[in-house]
Amino acid sequence: MEREIAFLDILIISAYFIFVLAVGVIYHKKATSSVANYFISGRSLPWWLAGTSMVATTFAADTPLAVTNMVISHGVAGNWLWWNMLLSGMLTVFFFARLWRRAGILTDVEFVTLRYSGKPARFLRYFRALYLAIPINCMIIAWVTTAMAKVLEVTLGWGRVEAVVVGSLITAVYVTLSGLWGVIMTDFVQFIMAIGGCIALAYYSLQRVGGISGLTERLDVDFGGAYEVTRIYPDFTVDAVWLPVSAFFIYVGVQWWASWYPGAEPGGGGYVAQRMLACKNEKHSIWATLWFNIAHYALRPWPWIIVA
Repeated sequence: MEREIAFLDILIISAYFIFVLAVGVIYHKKATSSVANYFISGRSLPWWLAGTSMVATTFAADTPLAVTNMVISHGVAGNWLWWNMLLSGMLTVFFFARLWRRAGILTDVEFVTLRYSGKPARFLRYFRALYLAIPINCMIIAWVTTAMAKVLEVTLGWGRVEAVVVGSLITAVYVTLSGLWGVIMTDFVQFIMAIGGCIALAYYSLQRVGGISGLTERLDVDFGGAYEVTRIYPDFTVDAVWLPVSAFFIYVGVQWWASWYPGAEPGGGGYVAQRMLACKNEKHSIWATLWFNIAHYALRPWPWIIVA
């Protein structure tokens, strides 16, 4: 599928690229004034900016596609595959957010150095760094970059190599220049653009099928009942179609604490910990993490679910 790129498309894309590069230049001096400014924005972020950056970090080109696929395959209840992670997220809000900020460290890897000692601590630090950097983050970057390349291939006619090279180069430039300051500011703008586009798509999708009433009627015809598709909790009968009760209890009873999920590590970690460490104080750290969990689990998915 190809489409002709209009002048307005080129203008919007160019303006966006100029914006992110300008952010890198504007915040370069501030970010490079100290190590703390570069990695954790000088511990000066308000909760709404830090929390929005957390949400934006989990919002890649693949995220709406993944959620719509879950809804199409397993109904709205299929989202419990990742909704269960809210349990660990709320533990972070009420028990660990203030402690991360109170620790006064730069990274969660530094916490390992302070918490443990000797050769076992050194091994743990090296193992964790290599494990997250090579297999985990390489896979994450691969799938989100593939999604981005596919979207640009369909919408703008770009080749995948072209999309990866241009996107990676621009990102590397502004992040290298401005550190976390550049990431935070672009995250804020990107989130507004992305969620605005998703809401617009949901609105026009509903108009296409005749609104909520038209959507319900179509679900009744195509799936034999809108209720089964749209129910939030699973069907507890033996012959459940969308989400078996056994899978649901595994999700809410085991998966949230037994598996690693970016942004929802039990107790916090990774980029969530980095934003908590960058907050003004402990109170802002708590509110930032709470806003992240509300936006991530309760607000953001619904435009995608409507589209699905």
